[in-house]
Amino acid sequence: MAICKNALKNHEELFPNHVSKLAITDPELVEVFDNFAFDEVIREGNLDTRTRMKIILAALIASQTLSEYKVMLGGALNVGVTPVEVKEIVYQAVPYCGIGKVYDFLNATNEILVSRGIQLPLEGLSTTTPETRFEIGYAVQKSIIGERLEVMYQESPANQLHIQKYLSANCFGDFVARNGLDLKTRELLTFSMLLSLGGCEPQLKGHIQANVNVGNDKQTLISVVTQLIPYVGYPKSLNAIRCINEVLPE
Repeated sequence: MAICKNALKNHEELFPNHVSKLAITDPELVEVFDNFAFDEVIREGNLDTRTRMKIILAALIASQTLSEYKVMLGGALNVGVTPVEVKEIVYQAVPYCGIGKVYDFLNATNEILVSRGIQLPLEGLSTTTPETRFEIGYAVQKSIIGERLEVMYQESPANQLHIQKYLSANCFGDFVARNGLDLKTRELLTFSMLLSLGGCEPQLKGHIQANVNVGNDKQTLISVVTQLIPYVGYPKSLNAIRCINEVLPE
């Protein structure tokens, strides 16, 4: 197989001494994929290895690709993504993807961590209580999306206001406000999940602006899309690029 040196090096960094069964049964596919995903794609953009692995894990959860997630989780741990960071990625997927999509990934994550000698449960990282979750969540939400939050509350019909309150208390208070990952990373994860889910373009556009608000520029978002092409495909990736250009014109 003509797998290039850079692809072999980057693959070995993630999966030391791994012998691929697909390299035997499907050598042409492995050659094309490895040269693309582990060399050509990695050469583009401004993401470090650990960040790249985090957004890939988030995208794989949203894409419901459990087998590939388990493989890439091993690689992520091998390059220094911590158990705390991994758990926070899984937890953050709950409000954006739903527990139905996340449940199997949580169990798989726990099994892999335990197999590596990690004692569970990990330390608690919640920053809220039942009494403070709305107030803290609202503050975190406002720090991300700005004054538009007040407009969202003002324009919400009375019979839908509880959804706005859920977003503040549950999505942002219970999850986004947690320790373990900073807001810039969490917004990149949210962006990765939304583009991988598909059909969430209004929310994707909102979080493109939110990413900019917390310090992730357009080039960083394009870098995220670039790294995810091998894992989510071109249609969702091109939709994400279109949304980026609509929110952040050249």
